[in-house]
Amino acid sequence: MAGDRLTRELTTLADDTVDHRFKGLPPDAAGRTLGELAAERRNLFTGGFTTPVLALSAESVEHNLALLETYTTRHGLAFAPHGKTSMAPQLFARQLAHGAWGITAAVPHQARVYRDFGIQRIFLANEVVDAAALRWLAGELAADPDFRCVLYVDSLRGIELMDTALRAAEAVRPVDVVIELAAGEEARTGARTEAECRELADAIAGVDTLRLVGVAGYEGEVPDADHAKVTAWLRRLVALATGLDAAGRFADLDEIVVSAGGSAWFDAVAEVFAEIPALSAPVLKLLRSGAYVSHDDGHYRHRTPFNRLPGEGELRPAFRLWAQVVSRPTPAQAFLNAGKRDAAYDLGLPQALAVRSGRDGTVRPASGLTVTGLSDQHAWLRTEHAGDVEVGDWVALGLSHPCTSFDKWQLIPLVEEDGTVVDFLRTFF
Repeated sequence: MAGDRLTRELTTLADDTVDHRFKGLPPDAAGRTLGELAAERRNLFTGGFTTPVLALSAESVEHNLALLETYTTRHGLAFAPHGKTSMAPQLFARQLAHGAWGITAAVPHQARVYRDFGIQRIFLANEVVDAAALRWLAGELAADPDFRCVLYVDSLRGIELMDTALRAAEAVRPVDVVIELAAGEEARTGARTEAECRELADAIAGVDTLRLVGVAGYEGEVPDADHAKVTAWLRRLVALATGLDAAGRFADLDEIVVSAGGSAWFDAVAEVFAEIPALSAPVLKLLRSGAYVSHDDGHYRHRTPFNRLPGEGELRPAFRLWAQVVSRPTPAQAFLNAGKRDAAYDLGLPQALAVRSGRDGTVRPASGLTVTGLSDQHAWLRTEHAGDVEVGDWVALGLSHPCTSFDKWQLIPLVEEDGTVVDFLRTFF
């Protein structure tokens, strides 16, 4: 039933109308539905799309989805990819089709989007203390006995606020929670010590609105992370789960959740989670990487675990932001019509990858071109030679950090290698 709902909602997305809300779409397509426009299979470069336009490689996305499915299966991991990377329900559907256990959220709004599209398992990696959000969650749990949502807990005050809000909402099902162990003294959220975690477990046992189901954290926050430091923290997480289980904190559970994993150290997660001993119930070893689906040409490309895993495969960057040269004021300088409003730049400037001639459509490597800065609507391009580019040329930019790429575009063409647009991904940030 949940799958049917997701299918129905995705069909509704295809019925949305092409109009001014969506950057880069062909002006002559206004009034058509997205499904109708996708069926036309227009070419990104000759089909009337305007620049700048962000595109996702259909082949790279499918490759990355299949690669993580194979990897997690091989290493005995369940997978709840972090949906906040894309907030694209069409990608959620494909991740679930590739074996994902569920989808991870960071805040209640994202969970609401997931539920509106019929997602049945949500791992919300944050402590939720908003009474309105908890009231909504209690309603969702009461209305659908098959819906499962797991939340973080990392403070006594948080437990108090959650309990108060859920009692006021007359919750009929306890909310599943995991205790978050911080990845170090200088890390982000999470209880700093195992003693604090045990105190939280005692407090959860004292309320009937919450049910402790495991432990979790984020190894990407380990200060000055390297393999040794990350695996040391992951072993602390595993030892915490083992100790809480020995103390009877997971009695009567069908499974115990142990979760970690961003996109930079999932190899370490797989290595340490393989060491988890037998506990009182089967362990759900839950990985939460999200950036893998599109990968990137900067931050993650240089930090992917597959760089350390010969023979396991390789992720492919899927984003290309196509912009046009609109000014060529000097032989050493050019300007593109894409800037901060269009390109992710929080973890590195875009990289010029290819040039498509505005005269004859031929494509060549972007040799000698370097993006040196971004204004609101312009990219500053340094050129080594006067003939590197001319006004009217299209330039493909590789982006860093997919988490801030998807949120700048409400609609993203999915493009095959020859430029054919086969679908449009809708995002909800």
